[in-house]
Amino acid sequence: MKKIRILNITFDTEIKSYEIPAFRGAIIKKAGLENILFHNHLSDNKFLFKYPLIQYKQFNNRPSIVCIEQGVDEIHKYFENKVWDIEYSGKIHQMKIYKLLMNQFTMQVWDKKFEYNIFNWIALNQENIKCYNNLISLTSKISLLENILKANILSFAKGIEWTVEKPIEINIKSINGTRKAKIKGIYMLGFNITFSTNVFIPNNIGLGKSVSLGYGIVNAIKN
Repeated sequence: MKKIRILNITFDTEIKSYEIPAFRGAIIKKAGLENILFHNHLSDNKFLFKYPLIQYKQFNNRPSIVCIEQGVDEIHKYFENKVWDIEYSGKIHQMKIYKLLMNQFTMQVWDKKFEYNIFNWIALNQENIKCYNNLISLTSKISLLENILKANILSFAKGIEWTVEKPIEINIKSINGTRKAKIKGIYMLGFNITFSTNVFIPNNIGLGKSVSLGYGIVNAIKN
């Protein structure tokens, strides 16, 4: 069991989904490259291979930042600027806050299941996509995806320094669609799925690859 803080910041301007990398780059520039949690780069060629604690997203066509644990403390490096305005896509954006939501959650494995949707989940890398495509039955493909999703949850747990003491159970109930996503010049496959798990997952965090760019957003399905 571990308690974590999550800060959701939504700005009162518009953004397209393809502009998220540019939005991220503009925030990083404003905050300062020396602040590693904004970008997870140790240098030009070295990366901090850790779950991103500052994630850049789009909600209802507005740019948003989700800050988790240490990311909540680090985000002030952007807000301590006298002027918050940033430039991306050839336009100056006045970054007025539309909504600010701070929550504390208790992370644990439960004796019951929770249901979630995950949108644009980048589950497969260049290696396991070959394995996925070679599988014939849908059951085998879902089993592979369930194992990957479990690993993604464990990666999130490690990133927030939560020791998972009970087995994680994953059940993918449906694949609701797939789409190609171009990430850093490489086409990847994004899944929209519905799943259940005995792990409580806070809304709007990302799971899988490229979560800092708004992929793999998780939301609970309310009963």
